[in-house]
Amino acid sequence: MTNPLLADWHSDFELPPFAQITDDHFAPAFDAAMAEGRAAYAAIANNPEAPSYANTIEAMEQADALLDRVAGVFFNLAGADSTPAREDLQRDLSPKLSAYSSEIINNRALFDRIEALWAARDTLGLDPEQDRVLMLYRRMFLRAGAALQGDAAARLTEVKSRLASLGTQFTQNLLADERDWVMPVDDLSGLPDFVVASARAAAEERGLSGHVITLSRSLIVPFLQFSTRRDLRERAYTAWAARGANGGATDNRAIAAEVLALRAERAKLLGYNTFADYKLETEMAGTPQAVRDLLMQVWTPARAKAVADAEKLEAMLHADGQPSPLQPWDWRYYAEKLRRAEHDLDEAALKPYLSLDNMIAAAFDCAHRLFGLEFRALDVPLYHPDARAWEVTRAGRHMAVFIGDYFARGSKRSGAWCSTMRSQRKLGGDVRPIVVNICNFAKGDPALLSYDDARTLFHEFGHALHQMLSDVTHGFISGTSVARDFVELPSQLYEHWLEVPEVLAQHARHVTTGEPMPQDLLERLLGAQNFDQGFSTVEYVASAMVDLEFHAGPPPSDPMQKQAEVLDALGMPQAIRMRHATPHFAHVFAGDGYSSGYYSYMWSEVMDADAFDAFVEAGDAFDPETAGKLERFILSAGGSKEAEALYTAFRGRMPGVDALLRGRGLAA
Repeated sequence: MTNPLLADWHSDFELPPFAQITDDHFAPAFDAAMAEGRAAYAAIANNPEAPSYANTIEAMEQADALLDRVAGVFFNLAGADSTPAREDLQRDLSPKLSAYSSEIINNRALFDRIEALWAARDTLGLDPEQDRVLMLYRRMFLRAGAALQGDAAARLTEVKSRLASLGTQFTQNLLADERDWVMPVDDLSGLPDFVVASARAAAEERGLSGHVITLSRSLIVPFLQFSTRRDLRERAYTAWAARGANGGATDNRAIAAEVLALRAERAKLLGYNTFADYKLETEMAGTPQAVRDLLMQVWTPARAKAVADAEKLEAMLHADGQPSPLQPWDWRYYAEKLRRAEHDLDEAALKPYLSLDNMIAAAFDCAHRLFGLEFRALDVPLYHPDARAWEVTRAGRHMAVFIGDYFARGSKRSGAWCSTMRSQRKLGGDVRPIVVNICNFAKGDPALLSYDDARTLFHEFGHALHQMLSDVTHGFISGTSVARDFVELPSQLYEHWLEVPEVLAQHARHVTTGEPMPQDLLERLLGAQNFDQGFSTVEYVASAMVDLEFHAGPPPSDPMQKQAEVLDALGMPQAIRMRHATPHFAHVFAGDGYSSGYYSYMWSEVMDADAFDAFVEAGDAFDPETAGKLERFILSAGGSKEAEALYTAFRGRMPGVDALLRGRGLAA
C-alpha cells in the first residue's frame, strides 16, 4: 500500500489526506523523509562545482521538502489530537530528528560552502533578501556548533539530543496530568449556566454523569471566578498549580533541573557565559540586562496596583466571614465580585454576546476591512470533527487555507497556539500556506466565550495573518520566522481590534435573539478593560523574571528553590502565583522556543501599543494607508530584515514603554 504521507496530495489545495493517514504511516514516512534529506544534503556538500547561491543556499532551502511536509502533519496532530501511538512516536522521534539536524550542522563540507559564499558575498550580486538569508544560514550553523570539532562537537550533539527527549517528556507529562485530573461537582452554587453546561459537557466527554471540573483553563478559570464553595476552589486551584509536580512518573521537576544544566553546558560549548547570553544574542533585546530593565519598569507599578487591589479583595473576604488571609484560589472569585461592583459587569450576562461563531466572524471581518481578505468555509476531511477550515482569498487570488480547532479535549495539550502545516514560499513554485489556530475553549451548544477567550481568538488569528500575508521567496524567513521578541507583535496588535467599539457593536450579538450588545453594556465592558491589570501583569512578569534568572547565571540544582528566591526578591504578593510555575512552564521547558524568551510578550507589547496608536493617530482603526504599511513592512515581510528595521519602517521610530503602561492602566 502506498504511504499517503509520501504520495502526491491531489486533494483540494493539496491538504493532507487526513482520512487516509493512520498512526502507522508516520514512522516509515519520517524514515523515508530523513533518508531523502540526507541524500539531498550530501549532494549539496559533495557537489564538485564551485559554491553558488543556487547550488548551495537555494538547494538547502528545498532539501527538506518531504520532511517538512511529514512533520507539518505529525506535530500538529501530536499537539492537537494526541494518541498513545503518537506519544510513543514523538518520544522516539525527538532524538532521531536531533541527530539528523546535528548531521547537517556537523557536515564540514556543507559549512565550508556557506563560508565560501559568505567570504565572496559582495561579488555574488545578491538581492537584499538573498543576502539576509545567507547571513541567517551562516549564523544558524555557527550557533548550532558547526565550528566545533572533536569532543566538543560530539558532546554538543549529545546535549541537543538529550534536550529534545526531555522537552518531549516534559510536554507529555504535563498532558497526562491535565488529562487525568477531574473533580466531580455536585454543588453548583454560584456557577452561571455557561459554566454548568461546560462542566456537564466535560463529564460527558469522559463518559461520566453529572458535572466535572477539569484543568482546562477555559473551565477552571470561570469555576474559580464563580463557585461560592471556597473548599472546592482551593482543591481545584491546588491541582491546577501542581501540574507537573505531583510526584511519580509525570513529575517534571527533575526534568527542569536537567534541562537547565544542559542548556548552560550548551552555551559554554559555544563560547557564551550563560544560556541567556546565547539565546538573547539574536533577539531585539540583545542582553539579559535589557530584559530585566524592561520587566522592572513594568513590575514596580504593576505590583503596587496588585497590592492595593489585594487589600480590597481581602476586605471582601473578611466581610464574608472568612478571617484568613486572601489566597490564590480567592483572587478570581472576589475580583469578579469587585468587577461587578465597580463596573456593573457580569460575565454571565456578557457571554451570550460573545459566541464563538460571532467572534470568528469578527476576526474575519477585521481582516477583510484591513487587508481585503475573504473567507469561504470548506467542506473537507480534517483530522478531528471539531476542526473547521476556510479558504482565504484576496481579489480572487488564493492566499491560504485556515484551520481553526477551538475546543478543549483530553487529547489536546493546554494553551493556544498558531502553527502551519505548510509555510509560504516562492522558491520552487508559489506555495501558499496552510495555517492552524488551536484553542482550548469550553465546548457548548452554542459555544460561548469569555472576553479573555475572545482576546485569545484574536491573538492567535493575528499570528495566522502573519503567515497568510507572508510574501517572501525563501521559506526560511517566511511568516513568523522572526526574532522571538518580535513574533508576538502581530498577534498582540490584532487584539486591539476586538476593543474597537464598532467591531463589538456589529458582531457582539446575543446568541439567541441576535440583538446587538446593549450600548450601556458595551460601554461598561470597554470601561473595564484595565480591571485587574495589576494581577495579570504581576503573574506574567513574575514568570518572565523566573525564566530569565534560570538562564542568566549558573544553572540551579533545585529550580524550585531558585524560583522561590526570584519571587522573594521581587516581593511577589502572597495571593498571586506565577502564571506558569516551573513544573508546568511549557513555554520554557517543552523546547527552546521561549527559553530566556518568555519576556517577549511584554517586549512585543511595547510595540503593539505604539503600533495601534498609528491607527488612532490616523483617526480610523481601519485606515487603509496605515493597514497597507502594516502589511508591507511587518506582516508580509517575515524575517527579511532585522526586526528593529521592520518596525522603524512601519512607525518611523522605536517606541518607549509609556504606551504599554497607559494601555494597561499602570501609568502614574
